[in-house]
Amino acid sequence: MRQEATYSGRDFHSGEGRALHVRGGVIEKITDCAAEGLPLLSPGFVDLQVNGFAGHDLNDGQLTPETVEALSEALAAVGVAAYLPTLITASETELCQRLSAIHTAQQTMPFSQGMIAGVHVEGPSISPKDGPRGAHPLAHVRPPSIEEFNRWQQASGGLVRMVTLAPEVVGACQYIQALSAKGICVALGHCDATETDIERSAAAGACLATHLGNGIAATLPRHPNAIWSQLSDDRLAASLILDGHHLPRSTARAMVRAKGIERTILVSDSVKFAGMPAGRYTSPIGGEVDVGEDGRVSIAGTAYLAGSGSCLLDIICRYQSFTGFPTAEALTMATTNPARMIGRNAALAPGAPATFLLLDTTEADTAVRPVEILHNGASVLP
Repeated sequence: MRQEATYSGRDFHSGEGRALHVRGGVIEKITDCAAEGLPLLSPGFVDLQVNGFAGHDLNDGQLTPETVEALSEALAAVGVAAYLPTLITASETELCQRLSAIHTAQQTMPFSQGMIAGVHVEGPSISPKDGPRGAHPLAHVRPPSIEEFNRWQQASGGLVRMVTLAPEVVGACQYIQALSAKGICVALGHCDATETDIERSAAAGACLATHLGNGIAATLPRHPNAIWSQLSDDRLAASLILDGHHLPRSTARAMVRAKGIERTILVSDSVKFAGMPAGRYTSPIGGEVDVGEDGRVSIAGTAYLAGSGSCLLDIICRYQSFTGFPTAEALTMATTNPARMIGRNAALAPGAPATFLLLDTTEADTAVRPVEILHNGASVLP
């Protein structure tokens, strides 16, 4: 006998009441219901940038399919329906090994099969300069190569869906054109670019600014600069890390207003220390790392960030209190928009997997908490 249950909530987009009738892990039908007093109903999140979470690291040594599957399962428990495992700058040998492990997990393991929507390769064609390069290892920064990209796709079974590069690197426009023609989302990031570099890259087919406001020099010309240029170009959507640490409140509010809800995407950019208890840890990237009580991940003894300590659920739950904007906006930015960027549909519909969240917003819609998280019909709320 297949398990049956009904879950009711307010559609985050329309505000109307919806009852989801679930059977055997699938949404069998959706009916209308009274909305008053119901929690917000949201599809599972789509995260385009995940480096790790809950102790699982995609960029440390030899990656195994088992580590990828453990990461997928941990993300499912915090409401993620689909994600792009994100590999940062490394040697081609290391990248291909990790891509192969992700492919094996995506083909053979239950959580990863349903959740891995592709791979995001962040680098290796980024700025070599301290600051814009961030934590990416200088030794492996190199020019873009279509031949290398093809080897990535061979190793990954064609899973690479997004590539981040700096628009000022030699050969960037030709690379962007070639990848865009293959349906790959090309994003700009970790750069020291001019306005002209960004203009040319957008014209060549770049469609996203990766974690805008981060992966850039600490001090910039007043104007023009790479932030203004990416923010103003309507051909570029922007992904933002709104964990309260990567961007201050005023900057976050201005960026969301400038890009608009439809061109803003929330990403976690989480690292392995996200979801772990406060304390000091050792990282293969950055050495000793402190995780604060507030989730901030920093290089030990400094104010420098060492990645994000938040998952998308954390970011969504704090969005309104942090920005002052409605939670429903954040849900659009964490479901509909990123899904569209990689050619998926995040909408809840009959026949779709019963993967969704119910969020309590009763405290003046500022203190948000999950009251139910379902993944393929099973409750995974801790």
